[in-house]
Amino acid sequence: MMLGKKILVVDDDVHICELIVLYLKKEGYDAVMVHDGLKAIETVKEEVPHLVILDIMLPKMDGWDVCRELKKISDIPIIMLTAKDDTFDKVLGLKIGADDYIVKPFEPRELMARVDAVLRRYHRQSHGVQQIILPSFMVDREAYKIRIQNQVYELPPKEMELLYFLVKNQNRVFTREQLIEQIWGFDYEGDNRTIDVHIKRLREKLEPIEERYQIKTVWGVGYKFEVMDHA
Repeated sequence: MMLGKKILVVDDDVHICELIVLYLKKEGYDAVMVHDGLKAIETVKEEVPHLVILDIMLPKMDGWDVCRELKKISDIPIIMLTAKDDTFDKVLGLKIGADDYIVKPFEPRELMARVDAVLRRYHRQSHGVQQIILPSFMVDREAYKIRIQNQVYELPPKEMELLYFLVKNQNRVFTREQLIEQIWGFDYEGDNRTIDVHIKRLREKLEPIEERYQIKTVWGVGYKFEVMDHA
């Protein structure tokens, strides 16, 4: 069990959501629920949960498409929760990025055990140095938070991964393609200009300390996180 971890439950059946949230809170998790696919994506961006329990049959956007979209912006673990028991559906879920799959009707204790197992596995995979501490600036990769001077901010997962990678490799220049491979993976099919969007957002957050730390554009090459000499 990982106390305090935030879990997002996505199901159009309010009673199932309430039941899962009840069990999650009894196990020490922080849990929130939404009831359609578009709201799920919006909530992941805003709340930055540590895991998503995701139904497939959802209004506005089904679970398959939600899973695909979430994996484009985050490596957040996902447990698919559905009435579909076909092998094809299970294989498809795992292929598009789901970390586990449980069929309705389910035993709540089994679901809690799977939540624990997925989070432990994810934590082991990302284990290592999770914080970088510099004067007036701290990056906490595990908590998806940064501290700038005395202010703490939460970052969306991909922004955090990008910032952490650049800060960890400070003063080194990386092309957009290299950053895409490091953060989104080799099989990313989107526009590599997504890097520019994330860089713009990070620069806005770093404005209070830009005299010490900057994400600089190296024209014709890419980007680097630069630490000024007087920092």
